[in-house]
Amino acid sequence: MRRFFLALLLLVSLLYSPLAAVAVELTPQCDRLGEFHHPISTDSPLTQCYFDRGLVLTYGFNHAEAARSFQQAAQLDPDCAMCYWGMALVLGPNINAAMDSETIPEAWQALQRALLLSPKASQSERDYIQALTQRYSLDATADRASLDIAYAEAMRELSQHYSEDLDAATLFVEALMDMTPWDYWTPTGEPNAHTMEILTTLESVLARNPNHIGANHLYVHAVETSPYPERGIESADRLGDLVPASGHLVHVPSHIYIRVGRYHDAAIANQRAIEADRAYLSQDHAQGIYTLAYVLHNYHFLWASATMEGQSQVAIQAARDLSARVNRRMMRQPGYGTLQHFYVLPLYALTRFGKWDEILMQPSPATDLEYPTGVWHYARGMAFVGKGELEKAAQELENLSAIASHPALKDVTIWEVNNTQSLLQIASQMLAGELAGKQGEKERAIAHLNRALTLEDALNYDEPETWYSPVRQSLGAILLEANQPNAAEKVYQADLAQHPENGWSLFGLMQSLQAQGKLAEAKAVQKRLQTAWQYADVTLTASRF
Repeated sequence: MRRFFLALLLLVSLLYSPLAAVAVELTPQCDRLGEFHHPISTDSPLTQCYFDRGLVLTYGFNHAEAARSFQQAAQLDPDCAMCYWGMALVLGPNINAAMDSETIPEAWQALQRALLLSPKASQSERDYIQALTQRYSLDATADRASLDIAYAEAMRELSQHYSEDLDAATLFVEALMDMTPWDYWTPTGEPNAHTMEILTTLESVLARNPNHIGANHLYVHAVETSPYPERGIESADRLGDLVPASGHLVHVPSHIYIRVGRYHDAAIANQRAIEADRAYLSQDHAQGIYTLAYVLHNYHFLWASATMEGQSQVAIQAARDLSARVNRRMMRQPGYGTLQHFYVLPLYALTRFGKWDEILMQPSPATDLEYPTGVWHYARGMAFVGKGELEKAAQELENLSAIASHPALKDVTIWEVNNTQSLLQIASQMLAGELAGKQGEKERAIAHLNRALTLEDALNYDEPETWYSPVRQSLGAILLEANQPNAAEKVYQADLAQHPENGWSLFGLMQSLQAQGKLAEAKAVQKRLQTAWQYADVTLTASRF
């Protein structure tokens, strides 16, 4: 998940301030999260438990709940310096959220309390606290990048001095990753400035403790965008069971699984994550960015994973569940394009599985929602193409193209990664291509789909992918209809390189090989297809509906 847009952070700061409450309600016992322990200076076992819980929640990116645990720990032991260190830590930036200026005074206040109590702490704890002083400044004009660099350097020194402290090493890596969030590999697959240090440090931690929660989590994110995401398989396989109550940590393995073709495992991971978060959300204190974004992310990922393995019922239901959870008022606010994308996901899901009649029953979005309205016209156009009502499809294409030309859509983004105008431009080319194909103009259809492919390939990496359906799967089908099986074979092979062992392209590849008389190769692909499509509830006649 990418860095959240500033508007979301400002909203959360208004809804919830981790340190705003004077006291938090203490439960009679502390429920541990996984087998994790970082000893601190305290005589209270309950304080220690809440501190451990807070650090696990930090590793699981539930920073608001982590702050709550650290606050509970401090309430039990007011002399606990590291409890206040934890509060200050989780108020800082992370790879998904920039530093919120509204929380700087709170982070500073917690850090000053930690410094005040540091004489009662051990030397290593005092060093942790001193390192964190490099991260914050009360000066509103202080350069955030410089502070992040200073903190990373301090954590490097700390981790080198305490070389056996695996949490010091892991938090050092997180500091490095926060400097360039989600930018660890070049477009050509080369490591960026700090990437190799990130990997070698995490691999050192995992060699000594393969079950380290934070190291496994960060390793998945460090390699998922690399040319070899399979390097993250071991961490993914371990991570899903380390903290069953943490929905995000249960979900994270799917970032690797979807990249290596383990779509069913990805779907299961997100189903389990949804259940874990359902239990968490039933608690009155569930709050913060986690509830507004991470929970929705699981439904989005379940839709994507189930779609790739042909589970239409699971995918469509996940899309509907996600859409139902979108705040209709909030999605209209500047900076909330992601929520509009979630809102229209059922239309994409129905289109993906060729549910033409259901699409035509969907009401139009409100006229002030340009992006959802454009998607609605796209879905209707595809439905009319599928039903052979080409004049109606052409009218929907005209309506879609008009909306896609609106420059204001460039400012409506998904996670500030890709803009919705780009998506509607892809949609326009896709619909134009499918319409031309139905009209018998195969070369024009191929040209439109190639333009759609160029636009799709220009999108920035996001997870799940921002465009809902790989264009190559549609292009390959049109090429087969145009009696160009050799070209189709190449297109399907290219898609399988990006989306390993997906049944849609395996089916198209099998068809292209059969059309060329490569029957032995086609039979081998058919066996792969049987494995890939074993959980599917749809039967393919082409690589797209």
